[in-house]
Amino acid sequence: MKNGLQPGTTAEFSVTVTAEMVPVFDGEVIHPVLSTVSMIYHMEKAGRYVLLPHLEDHEEGSGFAIDIKHVGPAVIGQEVTFRAVCVEVTQKRVVCEVTADTARNRVGVGFFTQAIFNKDEIQRRFQQLQAEIDKKYDRIN
Repeated sequence: MKNGLQPGTTAEFSVTVTAEMVPVFDGEVIHPVLSTVSMIYHMEKAGRYVLLPHLEDHEEGSGFAIDIKHVGPAVIGQEVTFRAVCVEVTQKRVVCEVTADTARNRVGVGFFTQAIFNKDEIQRRFQQLQAEIDKKYDRIN
């Protein structure tokens, strides 16, 4: 990684909750509020924004661990600010504390860890796995 990524490095952005962000299972809307899945997606995105400017050309980050609590609602039309603050950096991992807040309440809080990989190595691993799966699938059909 490039120099400069250290505890305290922050990324932040806001989104407005839309109908597409609510929890839906088997075609049924469960609650008309921000889903946990959508919240976690944006928390991961904020963490990626912390890491991205510090990756070398040959590096890539990937989600490794997430420990999140969904503690409050955000309704359709409400703005949610997602923030990631780097709390730990090692050669192979970056940990961010992530939060989601509205002007009225906290929506979510937790930690998101990203692993740092060599792009070529990880691409080879993915291609090998895909070849194994394709070969297995071809034998079945």
